[in-house]
Amino acid sequence: MNLHEYQAKELLKKYNLPILNGKSYIKKLEQLEIDVNYIKGPPWVVKSQIHAGGRGAGKFLDPFNDKGGVQIVNTKSEVVNVANGMMSNTLITKQTGKAGKEVNRIYLEEGCQIEREYYLSILIDRKTSNLMLMVSDAGGVDIEKVAENTPNKIQYINFNDLSNFNIPDTLMQKLKFNDDEFMQFKMIVKNLCIAFIELDASLIEINPLVVTEEKKLVLLDAKINIDDNALFRQPELEKLKDLSEENQLELEASQNDMAYIKLDGQIGCMVNGAGLAMATMDIIKQFDKEPANFLDLGGTANKERAIKAFKIIQSDQNVKSVLINIFGGIIHCDMIASGIIEAIKELNFKLPVVVRFQGTNASKGRDIINNSSLGLFSIDDLSEAASKAVELSN
Repeated sequence: MNLHEYQAKELLKKYNLPILNGKSYIKKLEQLEIDVNYIKGPPWVVKSQIHAGGRGAGKFLDPFNDKGGVQIVNTKSEVVNVANGMMSNTLITKQTGKAGKEVNRIYLEEGCQIEREYYLSILIDRKTSNLMLMVSDAGGVDIEKVAENTPNKIQYINFNDLSNFNIPDTLMQKLKFNDDEFMQFKMIVKNLCIAFIELDASLIEINPLVVTEEKKLVLLDAKINIDDNALFRQPELEKLKDLSEENQLELEASQNDMAYIKLDGQIGCMVNGAGLAMATMDIIKQFDKEPANFLDLGGTANKERAIKAFKIIQSDQNVKSVLINIFGGIIHCDMIASGIIEAIKELNFKLPVVVRFQGTNASKGRDIINNSSLGLFSIDDLSEAASKAVELSN
């Protein structure tokens, strides 16, 4: 689950982290002219709040000036004009695609005088299963470019003891900190690690972490991703979810205990099991086509769930055919086959469908599909099934 910048900062303030004062606005800006009198400036920073990176370098669909989704302004009247120009406008960044995202939230923050910028993130090192600090003195830019062009600028520190977030002194020289700055840095890292654990985060990213002209370290931006699998014990965090930022098909699938991710291809996929879904998408690619989605029905692939899945796939206009790949276990293949047929009849589903069964009662499931008089195909071999789905999509 993604959080907006202002939400992340409100959470991190509770961990005694250095964050500038600011105020957020959702859809309405009535209080802005009053609030700007109580937020230190000039300068002020007006920030569009969307779930996408590259906001500052983005462009508005309806441009009101030549700047992006994060703007530094020096007068109170500018604050009001810029915020009004952003609200309800569509911001296009490298992560939103050409359609962009509508800005429904604005964050007004006091400015500061920046001397240096750093990149800092706390995440899980999947190679060692340890909590890891990733830090670079090349802050304020895409860390991916830094990793590609100057990987020596990124430092990695693993914490295998979650009661001791020790930072080696050698890092002070590498990051060009003086003694006081390094002490501030170590405290920031420690508190971010504590926040990471207590919030069940999967990522905390600060880009940039800045040193001001007063030699104070400040978290100028903040991104937090929460582990969806831990939301059952984080009910207060779940309330922060911005449903307007969610893909509506993915949201509908999750509400029905299915995992769905929209992709750009033409072959709709319906599978029970994440690993099987990945293998299904891979084999479609071998036939020079792209999957239209990742869709995991989960362990109980019954009629009701099949109906929901068909509705989701059918709503994607790019889909030209559907490949269903089912492994029968607790739910037998013949039961799933009957559910598929009932769902197709009930929805009057018209796209070509290829089904591949393996597991309990796979042959019975195949016969039910092939004898359905609905023009469906059931093929035992996965390669042949994928080839048929690709052929039908043409």
